[in-house]
Amino acid sequence: MMQISESHNQKHSLLNAMNRFIGAVNNMDQIVMVPSLLRDVPLEYEGKDEVNNPVSNGGAANFFSSSASERDMYSNYVLLKSIRNDIEWGVLQGDERKKDKLGLEGDEGDENLEKLFHFHLNGLHSVLSKLTRKANTLTNRYKQEIGIGGWGH
Repeated sequence: MMQISESHNQKHSLLNAMNRFIGAVNNMDQIVMVPSLLRDVPLEYEGKDEVNNPVSNGGAANFFSSSASERDMYSNYVLLKSIRNDIEWGVLQGDERKKDKLGLEGDEGDENLEKLFHFHLNGLHSVLSKLTRKANTLTNRYKQEIGIGGWGH
């Protein structure tokens, strides 16, 4: 079997972004022993500079920036675990989407596929990075709330 050395570009791959996110959520899940303690505790979101990022002005970015103040740590915890489960186990309703919605008919669709793929790949990478930071932020806030803020550093 051929062994592939990890290059600088591989650290920015989608698989590595997914692994970092899943690892951060798994770490969060191991540390948060009593999720009900997260109810009604606000999550001060650290990613304030992301609003100025032109790549992140899409729907997911708006969701995180606008609803971060409205959501407590518990709802973020549930959201992050749900997304991790969707990544690990798949999403059933994704198979039922029609090509018509994307406008992919005939030869024109083949030309758009590469552009569409790169657009969604960049968006997915951006969202996974934000979700990873959100999981790490939630984990650190939980540690502060229960008084173990300096552990694990």
